[in-house]
Amino acid sequence: MATGRDTDRLADLAERGVQVRQADSADSAGLHEAFKGARKVLLVSTTTVVERFDNRTRAIDAAKRAGAQRIASTSTLNAHSANMILADAHSKTERYLRDSGVPWVVLRNGWYLDNYTSRVPLYLQTGAVPGSAGTGRVSAASRRDYAEAAATVLTSEGHAGSVYELGGDTAFTLAELAAALSTASGQGVVCHDLPVEQYRSALLGAGLPAEMAVAATEGASGRTRPRRHRPRRHRPAPAAVAGAAPLLRPSRGDGRARARGAAWWSRGRALRLRRSRRSGRSGRSGRSGQSARSARSARCGDTRHDDDLIGLLGRTRSDAARQG
Repeated sequence: MATGRDTDRLADLAERGVQVRQADSADSAGLHEAFKGARKVLLVSTTTVVERFDNRTRAIDAAKRAGAQRIASTSTLNAHSANMILADAHSKTERYLRDSGVPWVVLRNGWYLDNYTSRVPLYLQTGAVPGSAGTGRVSAASRRDYAEAAATVLTSEGHAGSVYELGGDTAFTLAELAAALSTASGQGVVCHDLPVEQYRSALLGAGLPAEMAVAATEGASGRTRPRRHRPRRHRPAPAAVAGAAPLLRPSRGDGRARARGAAWWSRGRALRLRRSRRSGRSGRSGRSGQSARSARSARCGDTRHDDDLIGLLGRTRSDAARQG
């Protein structure tokens, strides 16, 4: 079954035979009714920042009362160590879920490739990809890939009590993204890397809510907690999860696929799919970028460009290496 505040937005799922129920994360009683009969529950983060923890705890409590036997919850990369407003709410939620007494799985989703493919028309119109990440690299994957990983941990055994850091294995900078768009479109597209405060002002001027603008610019600054607070690194993920999504692969286990971003961005190698029993180690901070509205679903927009974008980014980097 699928739940949401507006069941009309779930019409495409209903047409496929999925049972849909109305549920509001602010309504504990309604959540309990919506979760009745559900043995396994996937909780997806709400878009609000301030209310995110309260919304999630109500959902966890409701799923527990309804008799759920496993709860999987989405989170953010390095939630245990990233000192940002988004990570704080996710970290608290992870602890609450672990203490719930229900078998749990945490899916620390990385950045969404759809955040870029959905904005391609705007990039081409303005001739610019704005950001504040410097030379930081993003290891993005599509919502489809994250969904396949979630389905795997909910429908197969051996995942209870695990934390998964999820991301694509093709990391790229915003400058490389702009170059790839230029190649694909034949138009000149450049990266506009802005100072953090100027970037925040631009986001506010574009109509982004203040709390989201703060979250985005905190991510761009890449602040993390002191190194002494960082737990041990994650262990490699089972092949069953890695095989669920082509872009999500297990780490090598030799230190070459360590996470280097505070939340979304990495200055080094691509982030791989990794696992730990409770938490993991993060490396030196990178700088994070701003989230745009995603477009993965039939009702949100065309997503055929995801694989093309990855291929173009790879070729752009190879061409740059040869020219260097």
